[in-house]
Amino acid sequence: MEMPKIKSNPKSGHVNLKTLAEYLELSQTTVSLVLNDSPSAKSIPPDTRKRVMEAAQKLNYRPNYFARSLRQNRSMSVGVLAPDLSEGYFTRVMSGVVAELTAAQYFYFTACHDWRPELMVEYPKLFQERAVDGILLLNTPVAFELSLPIVAISAHDSKPNVTNVMLDHERAVFLALEHLQKLGHRKIAFMRGPKAIPDSEYRWDAVQRSAKTLGLKIDPALVLRIDATGWKMKAGLHPMSPEIGYEPMKQLVERTREFTAVFCFNDIAAIGAIRALSEAGLRVPTDVSVLGFDDIQSAAFFTPSLTTVRQPLQEMGRRGARLLLDRIGNPKGDYAAAVIMQPELVVRESTGPAKTD
Repeated sequence: MEMPKIKSNPKSGHVNLKTLAEYLELSQTTVSLVLNDSPSAKSIPPDTRKRVMEAAQKLNYRPNYFARSLRQNRSMSVGVLAPDLSEGYFTRVMSGVVAELTAAQYFYFTACHDWRPELMVEYPKLFQERAVDGILLLNTPVAFELSLPIVAISAHDSKPNVTNVMLDHERAVFLALEHLQKLGHRKIAFMRGPKAIPDSEYRWDAVQRSAKTLGLKIDPALVLRIDATGWKMKAGLHPMSPEIGYEPMKQLVERTREFTAVFCFNDIAAIGAIRALSEAGLRVPTDVSVLGFDDIQSAAFFTPSLTTVRQPLQEMGRRGARLLLDRIGNPKGDYAAAVIMQPELVVRESTGPAKTD
């Protein structure tokens, strides 16, 4: 049977649910169930569901989210707060967040606080003023009090209304140090993260416990700390520039070369450290092995390719977004305080056997 013609040819983007239903000669309820992928739509014949989807695409039907939000008492939007969205950790996590929110037809507002305490408090309030249904935090502490559903990725927050998605740092650090130990490394330099980063202290505590378990001695003279100012805009420096690892390593090799490996806080810092070692005439990994953390996209393509502890960053983003949507849809549900993600050691070219005299 030939599909009936609509009475007037609507302009692209001006087809509403009523027009679409008239075009298909179906009830608005039937069309709505199909378009919203409602469980009740399973009772609708497959051919009818196919007709609805094809017609919606042909007529460029766009749902009226304002009307939908009124019906559901939701804005169909969330706020995402991060330190920055530079290449590395944040882009990988956000790719998972965006994929999950897009699939759920949710819009999102993104704000970057650049580690400024006042913005960590102000931006969530601005999100709430824009009637978001919930807030997703990326590597950002919960520095505010709101009644909205909150999911935090890598924040380690113990507030009762917050669900945390975090890495098993104990396992991650053990894999890294065990790898270096098996390669014969005993004099290992450690690059700690800035105090502002929630992961920093948790990972350093794990380093100390794992080193003790493996019988490795931590020499305080070989412990470096990334300056928190290196994560902020300064003299044109991007907050995630490899310089955050370059400068500390440059200072270390000027003091001593009595180390055979360095375990960096993240891959960006490791790339900067390799540059500083190269400028000092030290070869990686022949003279010094370098181990990163995160497994950012460029880690496999750097020269030498970077051995690193892989965080499942994209999946952490997906899981965090999914949990937030669950909390929005069922605010009275019982949710775990933490969801622990597992790391993986990725061995590439930047680590090798310890150099012997």
